This record gives sequence, C-alpha cells and structure tokens, in this order.
Amino acid sequence: MDPLEVLLTLLAVALTVVVIAGPLRRGHRDREETALTVRIADLAAAKEARYREIRDAEMDYRTGKLTERDWRAIDRQLRADAAELLRRLDELGARDA
Repeated sequence: MDPLEVLLTLLAVALTVVVIAGPLRRGHRDREETALTVRIADLAAAKEARYREIRDAEMDYRTGKLTERDWRAIDRQLRADAAELLRRLDELGARDA
C-alpha cells in the first residue's frame, strides 16, 4: 500500500470520527450546562429559604416565642448557612441567582 493511500485513509477515518462524535460532544456539553443551571437554581432556592428562616426566627423572637439566647444561636447558624450558599453560588459564577 502506498504511503499516500495510508495517509488519505487515516485522514478519512479521522474526519469520519470527528463528524460522528460532534453531536455526541454537544450533547454532553448541553447536559453539563443543564446540570449547572439546575444546581444554581437549587442553591438559589436554598438561599431564599435561609433568608425566610432568618426573618421567621426574628419574628419569633420579637413575638416572644424565642428567648434572645435561642434566637441569637439560631440566627448565627442560619446566617452561616446563607453565607455558605452565597459562597457556593459565587463559585459557580451565578450572579443574582
């Protein structure tokens, strides 16, 4: 077999692989983007839930359902959780999630 024929055959095979694998690579990329979007949405929902819990705990304190000591402990934990969620959103590049 002539070296030129071998080279052309290898080139044809490589081109075929690239053409066939193209949609497969795009599908994988789309799944990754969808997974990232879902992850960001989940973290944003968790962040909003923490904010709501912070407001609820403060309302419970103001209405006398919680002592100041209990409220401060709960508030500290909820704010730490919210800060962690914000950090994770920032790592994912989410803005105004």
